[in-house]
Parts: sequence; C-alpha cells; structure tokens
Amino acid sequence: MARIKGGMNARRKHNKVLKMAKGYRGARSKQYRVAKQSVMRALTSSFAGRKQRKRELRRLWIARINAAARLNGLSYSRFMYGLKLAEIDINRKMLAEMAVSDPEGFATLVETAKQKIA
Repeated sequence: MARIKGGMNARRKHNKVLKMAKGYRGARSKQYRVAKQSVMRALTSSFAGRKQRKRELRRLWIARINAAARLNGLSYSRFMYGLKLAEIDINRKMLAEMAVSDPEGFATLVETAKQKIA
C-alpha cells in the first residue's frame, strides 16, 4: 500500500491561518511561519480584551451612577448602601441607563435610598 503524504492537510492548515491573518501588514499576512505567530498573539489578546471590556464597562456605569447620585445629593457608596437597605435589587448597568435616560425615576430611587439611610 502506498504511503499518503500530508500535503493536503498542511495546505489546509496553512490556508486557515493565513485567512485569519488577512489584513495584517507585510510578511505577517503572507508567510505562514510569521502569520502563525501573529495570529496566536492576536487570539490571546482578544481573549484578554473581552475580559477587559467588562471591567471598563463596569467602571463607566459606576462613574455615571456616581455623577447622577451626586446631582441628587448622595455619594455613590451611600446610594448603593441605601438601595441595599431598601432591598431594591437593580444592577449597575440598568442604574446607569436610568441615570442617563430617566433622571426623574433615578431621583425617586435616590430619595428612597436617602430615607432608608436616615
């Protein structure tokens, strides 16, 4: 029985990596060996970037909530503590959205938090 060489599999693997490296500059998109390194690094960075995006969004939400709470005479930490005492369970994403799009509703939450703290 004749030996089957691995040319097709190697080409398929190379083309897959080169396709992922499309748009990279210079040899990074043309040569397999360089493209493979670039793609591996890019995939690692994209994984880390997805985690980083979650952290940055939470920071943004907290900043927005803090700004809106201070406009209503309460700091962020006191506001969140008051909501916890009032057993109001709204996540930071929704609170930030309320702070931007529904200031009156947010003000009522701040008043509720103030009453529970006092």
